[in-house]
Amino acid sequence: MAAESTRVIYAAIAANLAIAATKFTAAAFTNSSAMISEGIHSLVDTGNGGLMLLGVHRSAKPADAEHPFGYGKELYFWTLIVAIVIFAVGGGISAYEGLLHLLNPAPLSNPTWNYGVLALAFVFESYSFAVAFRAFEREKGSQSFWQSIHKSKDPTTYTVLLRMPPRWWD
Repeated sequence: MAAESTRVIYAAIAANLAIAATKFTAAAFTNSSAMISEGIHSLVDTGNGGLMLLGVHRSAKPADAEHPFGYGKELYFWTLIVAIVIFAVGGGISAYEGLLHLLNPAPLSNPTWNYGVLALAFVFESYSFAVAFRAFEREKGSQSFWQSIHKSKDPTTYTVLLRMPPRWWD
């Protein structure tokens, strides 16, 4: 189970790093502050993958005197932190960028870069989504989607899975 989750998380990290590189490259060629902000947002998503890896690693620690039932709950804690970071930092960056563009509107110049970033982000996120979806399908077996999520002892795979589809356009 941990090996499968780790593979899903590494795929998400790789996708987010590739998207960040794409956005920073577009920002370098266009001088777009919005694209720099989006690149930072993708780096935050990469850091979220690191937090999930930390949770997987810490949850595998054996029981000791201080934690006689083990560290399994660490996985849930770090997944919660990832959710908070996604909403707080993502929302904060979006609000900041929105306010900047309201205060200093600028005409759209050369949208070709934006379309290129969208296309590449779609490819990278689709790869990550496919890895997570295959892992989720193996984990859920004959259970329904919701039964599998409810009974799962490992939230990392479905955290990556459910985060992916609506975020590829960032």
